[in-house]
Amino acid sequence: MIVSKAFEATELGGQRLANRIVMAPMTRSRAYGPGQSATELMAEYYAQRASAGLIITEGTQPSVIGQGYPDTPGIHSEEQITAWRKVTDAVHAKGGVIYLQLMHTGRVGHPSLMGLTPVGPSPVKAKGQVYTHTGPQDFVTPQELTEDEIQATIADYATAARNAVEAGFDGVELHGANGYLIHQFLAPNSNTRTDAWGGAPENRIRFAVETAKAVAEAIGADKTGFRISPANPYNDIAETDRTDVDATYTALVDALAPLGLAYLHQMEAPEVRDLTLRLRKAWPTTFILNPFTGMEPTGPEELKLIDDGTADLIAYGGLFLANPDLPTRLKQGGPFNTPDRATSFGGDHTGYTDYPTLD
Repeated sequence: MIVSKAFEATELGGQRLANRIVMAPMTRSRAYGPGQSATELMAEYYAQRASAGLIITEGTQPSVIGQGYPDTPGIHSEEQITAWRKVTDAVHAKGGVIYLQLMHTGRVGHPSLMGLTPVGPSPVKAKGQVYTHTGPQDFVTPQELTEDEIQATIADYATAARNAVEAGFDGVELHGANGYLIHQFLAPNSNTRTDAWGGAPENRIRFAVETAKAVAEAIGADKTGFRISPANPYNDIAETDRTDVDATYTALVDALAPLGLAYLHQMEAPEVRDLTLRLRKAWPTTFILNPFTGMEPTGPEELKLIDDGTADLIAYGGLFLANPDLPTRLKQGGPFNTPDRATSFGGDHTGYTDYPTLD
């Protein structure tokens, strides 16, 4: 039996969490309901994992143009709001707390998915391919957002946040990581603008900060979280200059800190623990860490990062996918089901709601 502060209750944005173990956001591409809406199967999936101190849902598009993958859910229509209510009701019935992650994919996507050309801070095509209903396809050159379109996109985030609260979510997380739209504004290789939204770090952080302000004003700062992944190369992000990375994310955290957001959630890239510790020290509220563990999923050994003060909460991805009762298994030191990567995206209940619990 593992003894750790991770299993103690805590508070987040004025809400009680049963423990300090977070279910990380994971795209599962099973929003088969009308208009990319949640399903009964999704409600079952999240309810199974309600013993987490906090659930953060899969990335959810705040607008039609924000969709980058097949069968990912939205939160921009009435039918989507109604469908998500079944999920939040199911999680709350089990005593869980659940935040919706708002993910605008920006240049990551393809016209075949939504009949629209993806958008981004600059007309810079990402290297690589994206999966579509007809198989992998090369990324396309995005349309550069105009000043008016930037403001409209920020407003879309705020409206989506209000929709999430209407759907029963306890809060939202802004996805500023993994090479999606907010991260595209932060990174110098995807943001080549020369106006007030690009160039120096204080300009590249502007979209992130303005979006956070708009969402906090819409639903309350205590219901708003923010995710980052400094130096993460996913989706052709090139944050390779450590001096620029440190300057950018220090400026971002310094600008976000006065807003009083519920939490900062860092997905840690290799060799940035020194930056992690500085950001953690500068952040005034809850700090969630999805620690870098190489090729292995975050496991029981990472619980010590709560005990030594590196983080307030630890986020688990792969292990939570395969272990609905993960907090219990962590406390007992295992055993753990192994995630089946072949069933991660799309499909039916297989590899989704059929993973066994200890009992």
